[in-house]
Amino acid sequence: MANAEHFHPDGLQDSRARFSHAVKAGTTVYIAGQTGVDGLGNLVGKDDFEAQAYQVLLNLQTAVRAAGGELADIVTWKIYVTDRAYGARLAPVRREFLTENLPAATLLVVAGLASPDYLIEIDAVAVL
Repeated sequence: MANAEHFHPDGLQDSRARFSHAVKAGTTVYIAGQTGVDGLGNLVGKDDFEAQAYQVLLNLQTAVRAAGGELADIVTWKIYVTDRAYGARLAPVRREFLTENLPAATLLVVAGLASPDYLIEIDAVAVL
């Protein structure tokens, strides 16, 4: 799409060779799956779900802000976790970022993510 803007924000792992962290088409922002990896490419919180979830939400915030939005602009997200119990453990972490007008959500329990150390990944769509 010629008028789409592709974002590789500072603060997120360099992904230029593989994917864009966010793509804005019109007023819609598509945010790639974010994991518990910091801007230097290091996993935050190996074996620590809450630490990874917090980093995921920071990464989502960084990606949506690069496109001119805020977390509150996210209208839907898919949450991938490697253990069913993590679904309930996400809520307290999420409340540190969002408390009302929550996105439509799908929770998927998966056998694994791109790295065996990843416990959670979230992709999202925002409307600005």
